[in-house]
Amino acid sequence: MALVQQQMQPKMHQSASSEKVRIPLVTHIITDEDLGICELMLYERHVHALGRMARHYANGFPMKDLVQVFKILNVCADRVDSNPIYEQPILEILKLCSLPFLMEKSSDELVFEQIVVESVSQLGYLMRIPSPDVRKQICNTLLKFTTVKVTQSVQNLKPTTLQYNNKMVEFSDISETLVKSLALLETDLPSKLKVLEILQLFSKSSAKNCDQMLFVDGGRRVCSRLMDPDPSGQLLFRSADILWNLMENGDKAVLAKQLNNLSCISQLRDAFVYQLTQGYSHYDRQLRNDLLVLATLVATQCPETPFVETGFAKQLTLFATFQEVKSHNALVRHLKLLTNHEDFELRKLLFNILVVLSKDSTVVSILSEGHLLLALFSFVRANDRKTGPREWTPAQFEELQLQAMASLCTLCPLMLEDYMTCQGSTRLLLLLEWCVGPDEFCGQGNSFHGTSGRGSKKAQMRHCLRLMRSVVSTEDEFLLQDLADQGAINQLIGVLNTAFTQKTEENDAVEIEMQSDILFILSCLCDGDMHRKELFGIQGVDMVVRYLRTDTKLLSSGLGHHKLLLASIDCTWCAIVGCYITEDYFLEKEGVFLLFDLLEVCPKNMHNVILGCLLDLCENPKTVNHVLTWRGKDGCTASHLLCQVWRQEESEIGVMRNNEGAIYDVHKPLMGRIQAEMGVVPMPASCVSQAVADVGENMRAKVYSLFCKMGFTDLPGLTVEDHVTLTIIEKYLDFKMGEVWFETISELQEENVRPVTPDQEAIEAISRAIEERAQIVLSTQGELLEAQRNQDILDEQEFYAEAAKERQEISVDASRMRPKYKESEDFHNTDLPQLTTTVFSGKHVTVMNNLKRAPPDTPASKFDPVLEPVSERRVFKHLTM
Repeated sequence: MALVQQQMQPKMHQSASSEKVRIPLVTHIITDEDLGICELMLYERHVHALGRMARHYANGFPMKDLVQVFKILNVCADRVDSNPIYEQPILEILKLCSLPFLMEKSSDELVFEQIVVESVSQLGYLMRIPSPDVRKQICNTLLKFTTVKVTQSVQNLKPTTLQYNNKMVEFSDISETLVKSLALLETDLPSKLKVLEILQLFSKSSAKNCDQMLFVDGGRRVCSRLMDPDPSGQLLFRSADILWNLMENGDKAVLAKQLNNLSCISQLRDAFVYQLTQGYSHYDRQLRNDLLVLATLVATQCPETPFVETGFAKQLTLFATFQEVKSHNALVRHLKLLTNHEDFELRKLLFNILVVLSKDSTVVSILSEGHLLLALFSFVRANDRKTGPREWTPAQFEELQLQAMASLCTLCPLMLEDYMTCQGSTRLLLLLEWCVGPDEFCGQGNSFHGTSGRGSKKAQMRHCLRLMRSVVSTEDEFLLQDLADQGAINQLIGVLNTAFTQKTEENDAVEIEMQSDILFILSCLCDGDMHRKELFGIQGVDMVVRYLRTDTKLLSSGLGHHKLLLASIDCTWCAIVGCYITEDYFLEKEGVFLLFDLLEVCPKNMHNVILGCLLDLCENPKTVNHVLTWRGKDGCTASHLLCQVWRQEESEIGVMRNNEGAIYDVHKPLMGRIQAEMGVVPMPASCVSQAVADVGENMRAKVYSLFCKMGFTDLPGLTVEDHVTLTIIEKYLDFKMGEVWFETISELQEENVRPVTPDQEAIEAISRAIEERAQIVLSTQGELLEAQRNQDILDEQEFYAEAAKERQEISVDASRMRPKYKESEDFHNTDLPQLTTTVFSGKHVTVMNNLKRAPPDTPASKFDPVLEPVSERRVFKHLTM
């Protein structure tokens, strides 16, 4: 066996050696230098392959290949840092990306939409390549891709439309990426200008692109570099245009918030001042105005913007006043504004932004130091048709005049000392006199402030009265006295009596507004001053009475008659009530009747003012008789109307009453739904509680006070429902005192405070007494309602009795042979008057005609049936039934 094994081993070794693979020997060695040559040859192969790809897709990339194309672009972008040889293929591929993408079927637009969106986004990501040429080409690609319509003839393929391309740009994040890439281009001005050009294009008409740019703080990024060095001037223009587009198409509040910082406001200031002082072309003036509009937007949206800290507010005040107020400031020493449209718009924009900035109290002192009111009041004068060659045209002056007066309406109440220094009251009264005077003036009426003023002085008069209304509303006594001393009261009454038609329905909205303003001004001048009320006099009362007779049907006309009527009532209250001379004449002119007529038909929101005026007028003892004498529609009396107002008011505030209007809860006889839901909350002593606040929040206290003047008994025209309501009105003060005590007790319990024993007993006694009064009122109401029910039953019985009698008469009439026997001359009624039975009274009825008695000693004449009428015949009849 061992021998066999020894003989087999050589054969096994031979077979194993024959199965071994022979490895060839390499006779040379590859060095590092040789390896570098091979790598270079590999790069060239890549470039060659990319070139072949560019030639293959010379007409554009199909949508289905976009994923591979942009993978190749990203690989090349990652390698371009180490080997610039990839830059040229990238440029070639980017040029092809400017062509519309190709689709095989129309459905490809929807199928490959997400791929196209991501591909457009990838174009923005390629801005990371540190190559100016690549960055410019990306911008050129986007520009051509979204604006140039290319006609491609590719077999079986169809190009996308410009609308589709722009839609894909909106869905991508290319706008965000380009805004972020601005930080990489601080030292590369040409590339930065190209990026700004693309952002300018994207933001021009797309709200989505604007929102994306604002999302990445685009407003601040663009504005903070406005004044970077740029010999071409494109940086400022394109940046301003981008900000303007963001303002128009984006969220104004977000943009203003991004510009609300020292850096951006300083850049806006420098850019505006540079364009104003150094720019002379039409383009420079337009850009200057656009920058001012942007600054106005920021000031409007963000009142805390640092205009004062940057000195911009002071410079704006200087530019707004240097023509009317002489200044030696170097900025305006050689500055001249012409009469062209851009400079004209600049003046109006300066007035506007200063009004906006005046919301900041720190700006007001700057405006005062700059004599802004003096500059604005230079326009408050009569319009002169004659102008010099370098002065504003009449149309321009009118528009600036109206703009100035509109600005003064806001500024004068903030700067009353400057107003008095400029003799503002005198200027306004003189202008008002010119407005109603005989001097002819043909207003242009072609501006926002000149509405309804074409061909007349109506616009000037309207703004003059607005300005006067604005200053008197401050209630500054010195100012009011100054106006009164200059005869403003009589002048305004004269304007109302002469400048407007006697019928208010013939006035337009502007005329109604002016009349309302005059009445308001008179109210402010006469309120609380007896001497001025006497100056208001009989002429003023006649004027107010005329307005109180306004047809209430006009309240819904939309022209402002409701304001005019409210102003008339307010003028009655402030200028007539309180002076016995004017009060008595007002009563003679049936003024109380007019007020109650208005209370009966006017909307509820006017009731409070009318009741307040009537209540103060009732201090005159002669007024109550007029109140009790008044009769409205269907004989309605004042007491009945006031009860209706009370019930309507309680329905509005949700007071609980039963179906018959009586008290529902004796513990809370006056409490409304809102007051009950709020509950009792412990409050400091300086705060008004809910029960006390309720007195001023509704009209029940005024109705109660009027009844106190009229009395609660022997009132005419009251129904049972009114009597039920009157029992509550009479105890209003007691019930209100109970509410106050209830709140006091509840607050003490909430605060875990227990009064001392005597106070506790007093509180309990008061609470019981008020609750007993409420119970007594409820019992009285029950008696009134029970008496009414009994009366209703008696009336019902009488009605049925009368109806039965009528039915019997109809039956009797139907049994007669002659249906119209009652119409004959010899018919005699057999019913006894005031008889309550429904049966016949007896069988025999004697009917006797009254004889025509002749004087004594007159011979009896023979009866002639022809001459003697039947009515004078002497007839005795005995009828049996």
